Amino acid sequence: MKLWRGALAGWLTFAAAAAQSVSPSPLLRTLKEELDRNFAALQAKGDPPPYFASYAVTEIQTESVTASFGALQGASGQAQRFLDVSVRVGSPELDNYRVVRGERPRFASGLGIPLDNEVVALRRRVWLETDRVYRAAVQRLMAIKTALQNEPRKDAAPPDFSQEAPQRHSQLPPPLKVDREAWCAKARQWSAVLAGQPGILASQVTIQAQREAKYFVNTEGTEIEHGRTYARIVITAQGKAADGMDLVATESFEADDPSRLPPEARVIAGVEKVKSDLLALLRAPVVEPYVGPAILSGRAAGVFFHEIFGHRIEGHRQKDDTEGQTFANSVGSRILPEFLSVSFDATRRQAGGVDLNGWYRFDDEGVAGTAVKLVDQGILRTFLLSRSPLEVGGHSNGHGRKQPGAEVVARQSNLIVESSRQVPFAQLRALLVEEAKRQKKPYGLYFEQVTGGFTTTGRRGLQAFTVIPLVVYRIWADGRPDELVRGADIVGTPLASFAKILATGDRLEVFNGYCGAESGTVPVSAVAPAILVSEIEIQKKDRSLDRPPYLSRPSERAE
Repeated sequence: MKLWRGALAGWLTFAAAAAQSVSPSPLLRTLKEELDRNFAALQAKGDPPPYFASYAVTEIQTESVTASFGALQGASGQAQRFLDVSVRVGSPELDNYRVVRGERPRFASGLGIPLDNEVVALRRRVWLETDRVYRAAVQRLMAIKTALQNEPRKDAAPPDFSQEAPQRHSQLPPPLKVDREAWCAKARQWSAVLAGQPGILASQVTIQAQREAKYFVNTEGTEIEHGRTYARIVITAQGKAADGMDLVATESFEADDPSRLPPEARVIAGVEKVKSDLLALLRAPVVEPYVGPAILSGRAAGVFFHEIFGHRIEGHRQKDDTEGQTFANSVGSRILPEFLSVSFDATRRQAGGVDLNGWYRFDDEGVAGTAVKLVDQGILRTFLLSRSPLEVGGHSNGHGRKQPGAEVVARQSNLIVESSRQVPFAQLRALLVEEAKRQKKPYGLYFEQVTGGFTTTGRRGLQAFTVIPLVVYRIWADGRPDELVRGADIVGTPLASFAKILATGDRLEVFNGYCGAESGTVPVSAVAPAILVSEIEIQKKDRSLDRPPYLSRPSERAE
């Protein structure tokens, strides 16, 4: 699993927000009619007949411009529709989606379908895809039953599919309208700030907007169409230190509505910060491998929890014998310090005035997004669940997610860490210095900014995680000024890391990003306070054998 980060009012304009629709769209009606026709035919003729089917269409419209060093690199816009068909044969207790020996099913294809609501063309694509998926489902169910006959007798497994109440909702996001010329002008202007700086070898300023509309029908009666708009600005600069280490500085601004993005002055300040961060990193010393106390900023702590906790409480991992199942038998037990609680809230759209990337109205199985407290004062209460139930959770809590062309599994939404042991940051810093002295360490570390991370959860691999910092400081125990360092990655194992959290800050910060895992890439957020840990381990980053350019830099002036 991997996590990473990813227009402005007056430059990007949306139509007024759509009101609740009185009737479904032509596309949803066509999907419903074709589902009813195909499902009835398969129940009459199929051997075995299906007991459930669903159609999901995802319509994505994007606009993007990119500039570098004051020159436009690209400007594009596109719209696409993808169809995913799900057919279940057997029964909710045992069907073609059962994971056997770690083999995950794959029926969805993300088939491209027409953007026009031309009924005959749509029906033809849906008809053929349904036939293909049904045939594959029957073959896999036969293989599953054969495999289970040859396995040693085990305790009864939880069912493969939960029963959920049907949902009906019709509210599509407003159309996406972009003034591309104005975007191009702003991208050129902002990217020019990074030009002419020795040490900056490459840079980009990208302005993006996306409209995502989702249509979903199933044979239980669910008929929903919903979606969201999204806009962001991403600023990135790259350089290479004298010893060959590749360095990156980045900043981004995200919002689900352009009017909520910051004013231009703040964007320019973000570009200036990227420039100053990278130039400072080029001069910074390389940090040595280290084990000792550290503070993770709220954004860094959010990534920390996403990696070491979030992926390990996704429900499907508790049913897969090839997974490490770190917390499979821990419900009702303490897994975090008692002053910490962790929730996932798909319904929450903001935190501290920042729009959250992980919100949605319905998950990708047509279940309403919910808020669920997984850890209450250190005690694990439940897991993130799709419609693949567990003994401790017989129903979905609205966290079945995927990208087009992938199969749904339980995934994170908006991770929210709450603490009852909060102190102001100045006091947290003082506690860090005190802990460094107690351990006879010359310094502690402060991780101010991270770009993402990744983790392994499989049983055969090491149960470990990595968080990738960008801006890290040494906080000297003897009172010397803080020192920027480079070349460190945070590494560790989850259970050991949890036990070392001593206290938290009193201000929440937001990390917006995208998480890649078995069901593809989905938008997520992490909201957390800064945390003080008694011990963290860092290792050196890989270092390229290349060196900075041999040739002298060209003149920045036109000849």
